[in-house]
Amino acid sequence: MNRPATTDDTSPPAPGLHRPRLPRWAPAALAALALAIGCGIGLGAGMDSKVQWGLIAAVLYVVLTYGFTARVEGRRQAKDRLATSLVWMCFLIAVVPLVSLIWETIARGSKVLDGGFLSHSMAGVLTIQPGGGVYHAIIGTLEQVGIATAIAAPVGLLTAVYLVEYGRGRLARAVTFFVDVMTGVPSIVAGLFILSFWIIMLDFDYSGFAGSMALAILMMPVVVRSTEEMLKLVPNELREASLALGVPKWRTILKVVLPTAIGGIATGVMLAVARVAGESAPIVLLVFGSQVINNDPFNGAQSSLPYYIYEQWAAGNDASYDRAWGAALVLIAFVMILNLVARGIARWKAPKAGR
Repeated sequence: MNRPATTDDTSPPAPGLHRPRLPRWAPAALAALALAIGCGIGLGAGMDSKVQWGLIAAVLYVVLTYGFTARVEGRRQAKDRLATSLVWMCFLIAVVPLVSLIWETIARGSKVLDGGFLSHSMAGVLTIQPGGGVYHAIIGTLEQVGIATAIAAPVGLLTAVYLVEYGRGRLARAVTFFVDVMTGVPSIVAGLFILSFWIIMLDFDYSGFAGSMALAILMMPVVVRSTEEMLKLVPNELREASLALGVPKWRTILKVVLPTAIGGIATGVMLAVARVAGESAPIVLLVFGSQVINNDPFNGAQSSLPYYIYEQWAAGNDASYDRAWGAALVLIAFVMILNLVARGIARWKAPKAGR
């Protein structure tokens, strides 16, 4: 004898019977209802922050979605919608600060961002006066990050190859331990290390190269970890096939393993570059800043975008605030370009599907 279907029944419905479902417009209607109630509660309680209104509306949307779905479709489907709603709510909570930050930076930085701002330095410009530019800081950032990449990328790549292909025993465990420790080292500690060793002990001058060495210390563990994970994704069958043909192991790594993982390796290096491009603490300690263009990173003080932003914001006037926001917008654009380049390289070098 067949049992009558209920909304809480987890067994499949009988042939020809369909359980009731919420209409497609129900999520949008519930979202609008939750938003209206959230705004009403916010106004009634005297809350000035629109963020509080949005949080109240988000909680109400989750509750309303679960309640209506449980009543119409059953508890099993309601739990599924509850999990989906929580995921979307967490995603929106994470995206809102990012969108707000980008919007605020574009709104304020676009006031001064033009050709003159990108092609002039601060030589001869008073901080209280409008004008000047960020050209000298762009040069410093490109040179410092470029030198740091030239130092950190080969060392990180070779370290990852050792850990994946050759690393066994205590030495490999020690290297892995120190890489994990370096991953959590604050940037100011890397700057203090180079300051004490390079400038105080060896008596070298402040320069862009000193800042590059500190940035390289911060980049190395990121490059090692990302490259290590990419090399582990290479199928062992490719290594075994190459070795079975009599190819030496070093040549197998060079001709088989690395080309297979080159897309992910390049992405990891680009992400490491983007991670250190905005570091300001080591630059403040080691590069020492400059108002003029210095194309030689090995001699004399040199500016950079993070230091320029710090310097202009510390000046404390409207003109310097505008320049700081403009430099922040240039820095964000630089990091976004690096991420796009990383994604392009990963897509270009990704293994092709099919024949």
